[in-house]
Amino acid sequence: MTPDADVLRGARIVLGVSGGIAAYKAAHVLRGLDASGADVRVIPTRSSLEFVGAATWEALSHHPVTTSVFEDVDEVAHVRIGQQADLVLVVPATADLLARARTGRADDLLTATLLMAGPRAMMVPAMHTEMWQHPATRENVALLRERGVRVLEPEVGRLTGPDSGPGRLPEPEAILAAARAQLSAPRDEHGGVVRDLVGRRVLITAGGTREEIDPVRFLANRSSGKQGWALAHAALARGAEVTLIAANVGLETPPGARRVDVGDAAELAAAVAAERERADALVMAAAVADFTPASRAVSKIKKTGEDDVPTLDLVRTEDVLATTVRAREEQRSRQGADVSPHVIVGFAAETGQEGSSSRELAESKAQRKGADLLVFNDVSAGVFGAEDTAVEILDARGQEVARAEGTKTVVAHTLLAQVASRLGHVPWSA
Repeated sequence: MTPDADVLRGARIVLGVSGGIAAYKAAHVLRGLDASGADVRVIPTRSSLEFVGAATWEALSHHPVTTSVFEDVDEVAHVRIGQQADLVLVVPATADLLARARTGRADDLLTATLLMAGPRAMMVPAMHTEMWQHPATRENVALLRERGVRVLEPEVGRLTGPDSGPGRLPEPEAILAAARAQLSAPRDEHGGVVRDLVGRRVLITAGGTREEIDPVRFLANRSSGKQGWALAHAALARGAEVTLIAANVGLETPPGARRVDVGDAAELAAAVAAERERADALVMAAAVADFTPASRAVSKIKKTGEDDVPTLDLVRTEDVLATTVRAREEQRSRQGADVSPHVIVGFAAETGQEGSSSRELAESKAQRKGADLLVFNDVSAGVFGAEDTAVEILDARGQEVARAEGTKTVVAHTLLAQVASRLGHVPWSA
């Protein structure tokens, strides 16, 4: 693994816990942070200790736990902790804590720490639907976001008791991914994440298509969807509205992203066609099959004899990237420059072949496809499913404009910086 294999390693993180039933899930977040090498200090509110006791937090974090500003006074803990933290992560953030944070209250150690952290804070709400949708809560969230605090969207699902709806705490895996994206993002002069995609709509494809042969078999590829997921988390951290077209991905949806699940190449093409005109940027990170069976058997294909081997006839699938570029250019010729997607990004996983290196093949593909950017990586050694990768980002001429090596989150932010710079030259979406 590379030195930055996990941006959480060595990060100084304050895990705030407020008084809701979802506080028990914060213990799983803490275990994930600790396993990744983060130095975590837990600051619970007094009411949260009714749900999970201080002994649990001290055992898991290896640090003493306090809720009051009147402890460790000689070290000025209520100031120092927030100043030194790389990230203050509140799991869960109740309606009461959001209200207190919005008004600048500092009546316990957690709210004082949030005041000191400012835009280095990330809050993960969890509450009943009526509380989340109440105008007071919505106003509190909107103002905190205006100040640079990242407030995640809760999930829709089963809540305490028999009721369901928006307000459920995202799963720990999704919270950890959001924390990684937050810590990997570029920072402004105040320490906050650069929000260069605020107001932009980013459409991302992720995963790998499956082309059905019969009801139990399919043709597939090795794509895990992790790069597309990293892009979604990074785009959300930078302020974008994200739609994620997911082809057979089993990962938790990034909090705040709208997810569209698809199966095969035809479904993915249809989903992109339906969404692309509302997108400022399209990032095609999914591995889309080039071929699909000419026909699909309605029942499982059986062996009829020892030497019997069925023949599989294949046909080409739609080249979604090329189709989208072509549709945009045709629309531009009729309507002018201001058409969507303003920026189109393709991906090229190459292995090279006799007479051509993988880099040469990627350069040729960039020129042939016509996308604004093409992310190229050499997969000869196998990178699918890995946490780290190395890419070159090419323009439509096949010339390198950037490169990145490290975690897929690092790669995501490098690419999105290129996307944001190009979006800076076109009008904002209506």
